[in-house]
Amino acid sequence: MKKPIISILAMVLSLVACDTLDLNPLSDGSSETWNSNAEELEMSLNGLYKEAFWMMDQDDWTDDWLYREATTDITGATINGQTGFVRTWWSNTYKAIARANIIIQGVDRAKEQLSAQELNRYLAEARFVRASQYARLISHFGNVVYLEKPVDIEEALNTPQTDKASILQKIYEDYDFAAQNLKGTYGSGELKRASAGAAYAMKARIALQMGDWAVAKDAAKACMDLNVYQLHSDFGNLFLSRTKNSKETIFGLPRSIVLNVTQGDCQNYVTRNAGGWGAKNPSWDLFASFLCVDGKPIDESPLFDPHEPFANRDPRCNATIVPFQSGHLGFIYQPHPDSLQVKRLSDNTYVQNKDNRVVAQYASYNGLVWKKGVDADWLQNSWRVEPDLIIIRYADVLLMYAEAKIELDQIDASVLQAMNAVRARAYQVAPTETSKYPALTLADAPSLRKLVRMERRMEFANEGIRYMDLIRWKLAEKTLNKPNYGLLDPAELKSKIVAKGLWFFPRTPSIDADGIADFSSMYDKGLIKQLTIRKFDKDRQYLWPIPTNEILTSGLVQNPNY
Repeated sequence: MKKPIISILAMVLSLVACDTLDLNPLSDGSSETWNSNAEELEMSLNGLYKEAFWMMDQDDWTDDWLYREATTDITGATINGQTGFVRTWWSNTYKAIARANIIIQGVDRAKEQLSAQELNRYLAEARFVRASQYARLISHFGNVVYLEKPVDIEEALNTPQTDKASILQKIYEDYDFAAQNLKGTYGSGELKRASAGAAYAMKARIALQMGDWAVAKDAAKACMDLNVYQLHSDFGNLFLSRTKNSKETIFGLPRSIVLNVTQGDCQNYVTRNAGGWGAKNPSWDLFASFLCVDGKPIDESPLFDPHEPFANRDPRCNATIVPFQSGHLGFIYQPHPDSLQVKRLSDNTYVQNKDNRVVAQYASYNGLVWKKGVDADWLQNSWRVEPDLIIIRYADVLLMYAEAKIELDQIDASVLQAMNAVRARAYQVAPTETSKYPALTLADAPSLRKLVRMERRMEFANEGIRYMDLIRWKLAEKTLNKPNYGLLDPAELKSKIVAKGLWFFPRTPSIDADGIADFSSMYDKGLIKQLTIRKFDKDRQYLWPIPTNEILTSGLVQNPNY
């Protein structure tokens, strides 16, 4: 009899929550009898699904982000071999690899009890994890130590780095084996684990990051051809806690308040009227990147009005950023400096507007707050929320396929079909209803390259995707050396902007060929405030440094200019 899904979820999440990380992953051993049956193999594999092993790039490392007047180690160009997340990513990734290698080496112990097909499925799951971990290492660190079996600490310290191109081929081999031996789908009574589609999708992602367009195209197409996944009907509610196991999610991790596996740092995203801090916000750069409903950038579209900047925008704009004068978390959101009171929707009474910097000086410094994924349930359970952690979803596969085909100069109807499917979903219409959304038509490679990049930014804001896009497109040196702008302080804002009828944007920023907004003319005229100066060192930051302690205790070679 199948176990109910809640009991399976509880089993996996309890292991994820309680399993303590090894102190020394590379010297980790296993008993000579463990992993000798299905139950033990599943327990070992369950430990590889903890969030600590599936680190995501952060949007505050990009031009989509504002955190008052702060920068990060990446946007401040201070990243080094002692940076906390650098050491954590390296350490946790190798811990996961060590555990996966133990399973791979010991799976044959169960051959007396399990069929060859069952053994291969467990082996494939471990190889999927190993490939995903190495993919993260080579995309961020470059040449790293490659290990296919458990080793003791001395051997680990004396193993030289392997060229990332060679590791990439090993990653492909692991993903190919996984795709051939993992389940294609999981039933309604089963927890979704790594699948054949996940192997194809993750293979496409690392191939795209490495500029291996042909492999990326083929892997994405293989995932599409499974006919297992589909775009979620409503972009806005895909990211909410109540949306579980969407058919758009190809690989993700469940969360549970009951089992204390939750999303952190919620209060920074919630408006001050609703009890949050409103401190971490979408940047003006991101806001300006959303197209208008005619498919044109804001500096080209006659539909854009800088004083009504949420009107006539791609629906993903208003689903990602809270529009002014709209209801959000029980209040009307309005950062206008004259709006000292706002309506509380529960009783239609007016209360002090804490999302206005005249009232609360630490309200959003640029007037914008996140809407994507933020819901009323964030205000309950002591800021513990349980949305699925989506690691890769079907929209990404479609756009990766399109991008790879564009870069290969293989532009055909399938490229437009993939891109239009994603865009049409934003408008909640069928791709064939071309009069109801700005459908893409055949164009040359440079034009489509620009469009697919803009599409990715609109689609994946605040999902941890933008950082590696900037890195692989070599745009980080451009976007992350621009200032982050925001509103003037309240007194100046009222005299220079509001009194002259220039709220919200005093002018329309220009958008360049890379889809990047330029606010400098407004700043030069004193109409907006420079909040931070981002910095990115192109001579070193396209790779992360190897952690300093690894360099000091082994023969590893540090990446250039660190």
